[in-house]
Amino acid sequence: LEAIRLHAGLTGPKESCDRGACGACTVLLDGVPVYACMMLAIDAEGRAITTVEGLSRTGATPVQQAIVEQDGLQCGYCTPGFVVSLTALVQSNPRPSDDDVRKACAGHLCRCGSYPRVFAAALAASRGKSA
Repeated sequence: LEAIRLHAGLTGPKESCDRGACGACTVLLDGVPVYACMMLAIDAEGRAITTVEGLSRTGATPVQQAIVEQDGLQCGYCTPGFVVSLTALVQSNPRPSDDDVRKACAGHLCRCGSYPRVFAAALAASRGKSA
C-alpha cells in the first residue's frame, strides 16, 4: 500500500485499518480484489495491479456512475475500495444476484452506512441502468 500511495502517487487506495479488515485499500491484483495493506510490494512484482484510478481512461466506469446516480457515497473514504471490488464482480459476473453483491462487498466497512445505496448501484451497473 505504501508503494502504491507514496511511490506510484496513486491515492485511491486508502490506509485505514492496516490489517485487512476494512476494504479501503482494495486493488485488483491480476484482476482479483485484494487488500493492498496485506501485501508486500515484492509479492506483486511482475503482476498487474489496478487501482481505482486505472479502471477507466475515459471517465467514470458504469459502477462509478451508478454509485453517483444511486447516491451511494457520503464521505467517500470507502468508495474506491467498493468501486474496485464491484467492478471486478460485474466484469466476472455481468448479472450478479443480491447475494453476489453482498459477498463482493463483504470485508468493506462504511462508517456512513451507505450499504443499501452501494448495493443498489452495483445492481444498476450490472443491468445497464447507468451511463
